[in-house]
Amino acid sequence: MEKVKPKKHLGQHFLIDLSIAARIAEAVVGHAGVSQVLEIGPGMGVLTDFLVQGKLEVHLIELDRESIAYLHQKYPELQDRILEGDFLKFDLAGVFPTPIALAGNFPYNISSQIFFKVLEHKNQVTEVVCMLQKEVARRIASPKGSKEYGILSVLLQAWYDIEYLFSVPPGVFNPPPKVNSGVIRLTRNKVQKLDCNERLFQQVVKGGFGNRRKTLRNSLKSFQLTEEFKSHPILDKRAEQLDVADFVFLTQQIEQGRGANH
Repeated sequence: MEKVKPKKHLGQHFLIDLSIAARIAEAVVGHAGVSQVLEIGPGMGVLTDFLVQGKLEVHLIELDRESIAYLHQKYPELQDRILEGDFLKFDLAGVFPTPIALAGNFPYNISSQIFFKVLEHKNQVTEVVCMLQKEVARRIASPKGSKEYGILSVLLQAWYDIEYLFSVPPGVFNPPPKVNSGVIRLTRNKVQKLDCNERLFQQVVKGGFGNRRKTLRNSLKSFQLTEEFKSHPILDKRAEQLDVADFVFLTQQIEQGRGANH
């Protein structure tokens, strides 16, 4: 089989270190009620080789036609489970109505968008094990108070328990990326519903981090805080000092204020 050439416009960096692929596959546990895993962007199937040895039914989604042809040759047993398409536009709930785990070496240029899609399907995606740019992996897994902590940290930590598993150097890829990589695991937590308006919660988190050097009193000005709430000590803090529960509290206060203004 002809090897697939990595394509720059697709952000392809093929993993060539088998021991790292094995460690990523091992981290995919598949929690209660999950029988399948969808690998995003398998390329030439280095991670797939190890996933198919596990207990979960493996599905692949790949945008690159050359990789699709290669994967069909390499895995004749996966024929109808090799999907051609863009994960970001993919009808996840339509194709997989039951819970699913996601895995992959995510293209670094779309990793944040992948996570926003995961949030849309949080009740279906029970677990994510992925490799991405180390800086982004650290950000997602970091606790409040750290410089790396940001919008994705809060939004994902509201619904998932997140572990930073290990770091990966550039030399284990073809071609080597210019950055280090990190592997993380997200496991769906027990939260079924936030104690506030969830759409407003997202807006408050994004607003809070919109200018992270400002106190929340300044960065959340556009939310028309009530005079009474404006003196609350939580507003003296900056967004990075707040955890999920603090942002839920903030959202509740803004919601109540809006109700009072109507």
